Amino acid sequence: MEETVQSGRVGTPWHLWAVGVVSLLWNAFGCFDYIMTNIRDPAYLAAFPPEMMQMIDEFPIWTMAAWACGVWGALAGSLLLLLRSRFAVHAFALSLLGLAASTVYQFGTALPASLRTPGLYAMNAVIWIGAIAFLVYAMRMRAKGVLR
Repeated sequence: MEETVQSGRVGTPWHLWAVGVVSLLWNAFGCFDYIMTNIRDPAYLAAFPPEMMQMIDEFPIWTMAAWACGVWGALAGSLLLLLRSRFAVHAFALSLLGLAASTVYQFGTALPASLRTPGLYAMNAVIWIGAIAFLVYAMRMRAKGVLR
């Protein structure tokens, strides 16, 4: 239930904190993956097929930029959501654009057989669902006046 303070502004609903924390944890993992992949952490990369790094090394610069916009935009969106900033919508939208561009490249190239697994497609679906859900949630909170 949303509370209205005496000034007429909408209070912070409990679910904003729940969604904000979940989105922060989820999107922080995306940033962790980005960092560990780009610094070439051997322990982290041991969990993936070797062909994955070869494919990432062949990414054009715009794909790397899209990936960065996707993960860092999502993290910014989560933080801005927790700060009740209307700019959370912009950050989540930027994240979704980055995800769209990197997905187009990823599925527009010939993936090695070791990477064409049901798990890859399922994980991409989950990432898309999360990114869209966080954007829609932020848009709804902005429309209700929760985000300033």
